[in-house]
Amino acid sequence: MGYQLVDSFGRKITYVRMSVTDRCDFRCVYCMGEKMTFLPHKNVLTLEELEWLGRAFIELGVTKIRLTGGEPLIRTNILQLFRNLGKLDNLDELVLTTNGSQLVRMAQLLKETGLKRINISLDTLKPERFQRMTKTNKLETVLQGISAAIQANFQNIKLNAVILKNRNHDEVVDLVKFAIERGIDISFIEEMPLGTIDSHNRAEAFYSSNQIRKDLRAVFNLTVSTEITAGPSRYYRIPNTNTKVGFISPHSHNFCDTCNRVRVTTDGYLLLCLGKEHSINLRDIIRQNPNDLEVLKQTIIDSIVYKPEGHNFKLGRELQIMRYMNVTGG
Repeated sequence: MGYQLVDSFGRKITYVRMSVTDRCDFRCVYCMGEKMTFLPHKNVLTLEELEWLGRAFIELGVTKIRLTGGEPLIRTNILQLFRNLGKLDNLDELVLTTNGSQLVRMAQLLKETGLKRINISLDTLKPERFQRMTKTNKLETVLQGISAAIQANFQNIKLNAVILKNRNHDEVVDLVKFAIERGIDISFIEEMPLGTIDSHNRAEAFYSSNQIRKDLRAVFNLTVSTEITAGPSRYYRIPNTNTKVGFISPHSHNFCDTCNRVRVTTDGYLLLCLGKEHSINLRDIIRQNPNDLEVLKQTIIDSIVYKPEGHNFKLGRELQIMRYMNVTGG
């Protein structure tokens, strides 16, 4: 089959992140604004359209698909999409990112669809902070969901923690200890400047990966890992544990030179770069050319040439990207 998606900088696109819903049962301060409006249902890709898109990307050489949101597990009948994508030939990795709120009831069902890897957001272990950061009181539900995922025996479980100065930066050691005790991985993420938020000044709240590593090295022996994934994390090992610690650093360590991914937004736009607004409407292509996979594939091929060399995220209050993370896909 070979790689058919190669951008003008020679990067092979093998990884697609698809947002299946812009809705979420949390209101995380770095993801949504105080007053959110959601997409009309007619603008959202159907599960069948999402599967059709997945099929097109796989035939073009994509080997990894991540389903994101919003919160993907609150979408009606979402397990059927996992089952159908998981059956497609040449897909090496089908991955989920979730806030963990639905895992107590769904972890085993997800495992039965063939899903092998799962990322779970967890920014704090303190109930009152969890309430402030997510606008919910569901910390215990998430912790129970993490336990349910471990019991379901996924090949890999990773925690994702967005770290904000003076919000949760003092918990990085405790979060790593939590991961070590459970034999799972964790990645720390620098906040990305998407959408207008009211809860904090992003420049003031910025806490770099370098600083997190410094904090962790005061307690742990971090050794650089040679392991890489299809994503942007750079990993470290902690000797005598089963835990990898990753860092996703869009500000302090730009990873654009190795970017191998694109995103499909909830409303079906192919987003070639997280930090740019330029996108291509695949939803209309699908709906105007029903059952014509070749037209869809050619549109994707033609679009990849516009993938930029990199983003230019800057800190501060100035608005750069209008869309929120819940539409973009976390």
